Amino acid sequence: MAKKILIVEDEPLISKVLTIRLESLGYKVNAALDGEEGLDLVKKEKPDLVMLDIGLPKLDGNTLCELIKIGEDTKHIKVIMLTGHRQMNEMENSFKAGADVYVNKPYEWPRLLDHIKKLIG
Repeated sequence: MAKKILIVEDEPLISKVLTIRLESLGYKVNAALDGEEGLDLVKKEKPDLVMLDIGLPKLDGNTLCELIKIGEDTKHIKVIMLTGHRQMNEMENSFKAGADVYVNKPYEWPRLLDHIKKLIG
């Protein structure tokens, strides 16, 4: 069965490019444009991996990550923070919220794919 990935990204182009690349590798991909929609999809779809932007409308990425990691039926979900925020405190906040990996944009596709494969195969 295909591994499920949820992309929560408010930039439609980034979301679309990631979706196309991941689907071409056999992953089942869903996407959300804001944190609230992302949380709804996490609860409904139970993805294996969530890729989160930090600067999301309605519910920021770190808060969403924390909600995923404290949820009894979602805490096993792996989280990659994929963000343009480059401040050290943002990275620390993401790891405190439970992120498994932190990747800066613009990302290098081979490196990002390596993280995905290590987390969910």
